[in-house]
Amino acid sequence: MNPFTSLRTPIEAEEEMDAVELAPERYAKVLRDLSRINALTLAARPTLGFLERVRSRRVDTKPWRILDVGFGAGDMLARIARWGERRGVALDLVGVDLNPKSEAVAEARLGGRARFVTGDYRDLAGDGWDIIVSSLVTHHMTPGQRTEFLRFMEGEAARGWLVNDLHRQRLPFAGYPLLAALARVDPIVRRDGQLSVGRSFRRGEWAAMLAEALPDTADQCSIFRSFPYRLCVERVR
Repeated sequence: MNPFTSLRTPIEAEEEMDAVELAPERYAKVLRDLSRINALTLAARPTLGFLERVRSRRVDTKPWRILDVGFGAGDMLARIARWGERRGVALDLVGVDLNPKSEAVAEARLGGRARFVTGDYRDLAGDGWDIIVSSLVTHHMTPGQRTEFLRFMEGEAARGWLVNDLHRQRLPFAGYPLLAALARVDPIVRRDGQLSVGRSFRRGEWAAMLAEALPDTADQCSIFRSFPYRLCVERVR
C-alpha cells in the first residue's frame, strides 16, 4: 500500500486474514506471526494497565470473569493469565472468536488456563462478566457493529471494559512495512498490519462514537494513547 495514502478518514478495505478460504495452516502461521508483532509493539501494555486500574478499585477473593472478544492466537489472554498469577488475582478467562480456525491455535498456547468459544459474542450476554476486553478488533467492525459492541460491553461488564486498538497516524502507517520485513513475518501480516493502521481511528472519532453509542455514560469513558501508537478506550467502574 502506498505510504502516502490519505489517512484523513479510515481506509475502507478488507484484510486478507479475514478471508474464509484461508487454509488453517496458513491462518495459524499468520496468527503466530501477528503475536510476534504484538509482542514487539507492546500490545499488552494498555490491557495490563487497565487491569491494574480495575484492581485498584476493589480487591476480593472471587475470581474475575473476563471475556476477550476476538481472541485470535490467545496471546492477550496468555498475558492476562500471567498477570493474574503474579498478582494473586483469581481469573476465569473466556475467549470468543468468530473464526473457527482460531480456537486450536489459542488452545495450544494456553492449555487449560482459558475456555474458548467459537461464535458471536452476543450469545454470551447475561453470563456475569466482570471485565470485557478486545484487542485489534473494533477496526474490523462496521459503524453499526461498533455501536452494538460498545453497548454490549457497557451493559455486561460489571467492573469495566477496554478497547485496545491502533492509532491512525502517518508514521506507523508508513513505517510498519519495515518492521514487518525485519521481523520476517508472513506477507499477509505485512499487508494486513499496515491496513489495520489505516482502518483504525483517532481521538475525535472515538469521542463521536462514544457519544452516539453511550449518550448517558460517554463522559465516564476514557480515551488514551499508549506507546507505541495505540489508541484505547476504557471504562472503569
